[in-house]
Amino acid sequence: MTAVTSADPQTSSTPTQQSLYEGSTQYRHWRFSPEQLARMRFRLNEDAVSAIRNAFEADSPGSSSGISFLTSEEEHLLVKLYVGKIPQLCGHFRFPEEVEATAVSYMKRFYLKNTVMDWHPKNVMLTALFLATKTTNHPISLESYAAHIPRTVPSDVLDLEFLVAQSLGFDFAVWHPHKALWGMWLDVQNLPDASIEELSRAYEAAVGHVRSARLSDAEFIYTPSQIALACFSIASPMLASAWAHAKFPSTPHPPVLDILDSIKALILREGSPPDVEAVREVDRRLRLCKNPEKIPGSNAYVKKQQEKERRADEKRLRKAEAARIAMEEGDPFGSELAKKAAAAAELDDDDDDD
Repeated sequence: MTAVTSADPQTSSTPTQQSLYEGSTQYRHWRFSPEQLARMRFRLNEDAVSAIRNAFEADSPGSSSGISFLTSEEEHLLVKLYVGKIPQLCGHFRFPEEVEATAVSYMKRFYLKNTVMDWHPKNVMLTALFLATKTTNHPISLESYAAHIPRTVPSDVLDLEFLVAQSLGFDFAVWHPHKALWGMWLDVQNLPDASIEELSRAYEAAVGHVRSARLSDAEFIYTPSQIALACFSIASPMLASAWAHAKFPSTPHPPVLDILDSIKALILREGSPPDVEAVREVDRRLRLCKNPEKIPGSNAYVKKQQEKERRADEKRLRKAEAARIAMEEGDPFGSELAKKAAAAAELDDDDDDD
């Protein structure tokens, strides 16, 4: 379920014509209701706590009994803090707003599929921002990027890049409210009896609200143009209403106006950075409940790596044996090799079940 109205200029379409936004991966893969978001985060947290508890117990029986694991709300709070740091980094590098907004979306999407108890937001933030510079065509060399961030080496960024891309489902294109807002700004300049000074003040204020909206879940629930109009309405309800009536002159009361109150309430409620002291306590507890399999040097990490290496070695040996048999039988690319490869794949599945 999503809050999409037929009057929304970015999502309205006829049965025979689909809008560009409706054809995007964002529209198809990254829209949820508030209830869906809450369930996703709760289940992700629940599964993570169970797996991490088992990892602690496997390493040292009874060791998980005194650990206070993070809740889904606490995980979200920590992610929100680091989402708020992305604009600071972008200002340091002088990245354009497109990079900043895209990095924010990448990071928020990542934590709909992953837990902070596996991957700390600081590291994911740096990787999401670096990835965004490439996907928005504002690249920077990895060495230069890492050199300008204290206590960061290129591997800190690169090691997580494929994981982040994979968690995004390789959906790199993002539709942003600040672009929709710019279109509205151009439209309202044609309104009668509107001074450019008044319009400029309203637009600048709306831009600030769009940036605040990035700290909220608005982009998962509403369309970019709905968010943009809501931000315009916070800045100047009169201008937002005038724009909507000008856009839909045949409708006495454009339906898009009915949804603005819920969007504005969400932005005003969630569009502020979290309390630093509260997040500091969450971060302190995270050090105690972080997945030991993700901590280099821990017994659980060493065991996990040894198991991965063992499976990789066995897989290589099976492939080599299948290739050797095929060569001996004089059919290196034919049906026999296919049969051996299929048998090897079945062995892989059996091993995974164990």
